[in-house]
Amino acid sequence: MNKTDLLAIGHTALDYIIQVKEFPEANSSTSINKMKTLFGGAAANVAVVASTLGLKVSLVSAVGSGFIDSDYHNKLKDLRIDTQSMIVIEDENTPTAFVLTDNEKDQISYFYWGAASEFKNSEVPYNAIEKVEAVHLATGDPGFNSRSGEAAHDSGKLISFDPGQDLHMYSEAELKDVLKITDILFGNHHEIKRIQEILNMNIDDLRNFGPEIVVTTYGKDGSRINSGNEIRIDAVLKETVDPTGAGDSYRAGFLNAYLRGEDLEYCGKFASSVSSFIVEAEGCQTNVPDENMVKTRMNDMWP
Repeated sequence: MNKTDLLAIGHTALDYIIQVKEFPEANSSTSINKMKTLFGGAAANVAVVASTLGLKVSLVSAVGSGFIDSDYHNKLKDLRIDTQSMIVIEDENTPTAFVLTDNEKDQISYFYWGAASEFKNSEVPYNAIEKVEAVHLATGDPGFNSRSGEAAHDSGKLISFDPGQDLHMYSEAELKDVLKITDILFGNHHEIKRIQEILNMNIDDLRNFGPEIVVTTYGKDGSRINSGNEIRIDAVLKETVDPTGAGDSYRAGFLNAYLRGEDLEYCGKFASSVSSFIVEAEGCQTNVPDENMVKTRMNDMWP
């Protein structure tokens, strides 16, 4: 399998990280103490990390017209990520997340789908799919993911799937449609448990239904890879500044190693090492390591 070909489908988003002293009551206001604009979106996070690790990556997201030639778009192009099949929606904004944190470290978040609301009306990116060896379906519209997954499956592509926080948007039928053509399923332990509850399946049932490999992440407690037997991978623990994006980077690291033909235990260790860099800085794409950095940390953890 050619390690240089991965297509990520799903959200590209702007993240506004806002700090306030306290949340205002209804019909009142408060001052913002600090605000940063960071680059995010699950599919874009996977694309950025995978590209930095050495894969040749394409990205399909629904974005607003203002995204074209923006700082974010230019960053993707600098990383040689193919954005030719991006879905550009005129008179709409690129999906945007607003994350507000007060002095007590409590958070309130808002997510504006914006252009991504048009995923459901968009054509499957057949040309982008045909060019690659593997397709990663990240957070995004269930119908678009299902249709894109079917096209990838019909073309014999490896398919990985991570519904993430959009899991609640999938009906049981839509979830089954995607899972039955999935090769690798990613999720945190809450998401994998919820999938099992929706489908009334244990891990073995789930694997027999669709994904040959089920990868479950547990934060600081590591991850587990099920492929008939269970492989447990320790987390590479580092001081955590911001855990956001750790899961996306884990998926990018896992796919990087898997597409290079590594065994599943190596894939898990490599992925765990990748995600340990992301949590050390604020933002999903701020502290992205290259392959040599990851291997050094991995070898320190598992000599």
